Amino acid sequence: MTAYLNALGVICSLGRDKDEVARNLFAGDCAGMRNEAGWVPERSLPVGAVRGELAAIPAELPRQHSRNNQLLLEAALQIRQDIDQAIQTYGRERIGVVLGTSTSGIDEASQGLAHFIREQQFPPEYDYQQQELGAPANFLAEWLQLRGPAYVISTACTSSARALMSAQRLLDLGVCDVVLCGGVDTLCKLTLNGFSALEAVSAQRCNPFSLNRNGINIGEAAVLFLMSKQPGDSPSIALLGSGASSDAHHISAPEPSGRGAQQAMRKALNRAGLQPQQIGYLNLHGTATQHNDAMESQAVAAVFPDGVPCSSTKPMTGHTLGAAGALEAAFCWLSLSTGNREHALPPHVWDGQPDPELPALNWVTPATRLASTHPRYLMSNSFAFGGNNVSLIIGDAP
Repeated sequence: MTAYLNALGVICSLGRDKDEVARNLFAGDCAGMRNEAGWVPERSLPVGAVRGELAAIPAELPRQHSRNNQLLLEAALQIRQDIDQAIQTYGRERIGVVLGTSTSGIDEASQGLAHFIREQQFPPEYDYQQQELGAPANFLAEWLQLRGPAYVISTACTSSARALMSAQRLLDLGVCDVVLCGGVDTLCKLTLNGFSALEAVSAQRCNPFSLNRNGINIGEAAVLFLMSKQPGDSPSIALLGSGASSDAHHISAPEPSGRGAQQAMRKALNRAGLQPQQIGYLNLHGTATQHNDAMESQAVAAVFPDGVPCSSTKPMTGHTLGAAGALEAAFCWLSLSTGNREHALPPHVWDGQPDPELPALNWVTPATRLASTHPRYLMSNSFAFGGNNVSLIIGDAP
């Protein structure tokens, strides 16, 4: 069954709605990546933060207050009219919520614990529910009074890509008519210090697939799709295929040959009924670490022997962790959108110095254009700790 992606709400360092995000994305704008101190002791690091005031959590939901839920609320408000129309059409019990996150309200929990250590009591506004991994789905379902399945998937950097896969499954099984799906993750000291301890964080803007790459940047984002069994108005874009694998090679390092990544890409192609040469663009996981980029370039060269236009968008957003899979699927959605009149693609932003040890890939430049003739098919890769791999194919709906 086709899973139509009828509406998109998105907020990240590129902008606070899909039009602003698209404009800056296709321009290769990295201005949202700014150096900040205070996250990691004695280091100033580039982070992809959402700046400015965020929508307030409704007063009747005080236990759900967290920056993570505020980001999610910002994305949901962008498509509130579409959500209300779905509620009116299908009823609250036929609408599900499936989200991905890796942080949830852990930043509020860290602040609460710091207060406890100082004062021997938690601050009055602290509530354990803020930090539970299921909090984003619970918040959205409670705010909208939805009665369908509502849950969160937390598989590190594939979380929200898996959320889209699970949402499609709920539609296929007939459990839901509509699923609000995507992901949300927030900048917090825990994740930044964790990646810093792994010596994986770059002190400069990340430089994916370059000879000079030296690690990741971290960002934050919220992405929410309205996925349904029925096409929307315009554009008619769908999740056409998905593939997942788990090579379980190492707790944090990818399997060097890219075997699991290849499996995920080939499964997605098979489920979509497509050949590699039909893919018009590939959004790479592209974290700019030594091991990930080496593995992914080998996997892509194996699956796409004739080449495919590709780029990593993480120099513009940072790695948004649990939100990354949905965010980069959203970039594919924006590339296919009727609003993209110039048929632009996200350019690959780097220093232009390829690593001679890696297979050469076909990098998207500002001049690269997506075909204007339908149907068009785009792929997005997400890879996570533990050898957890997901590939999604977003395309013009049949």
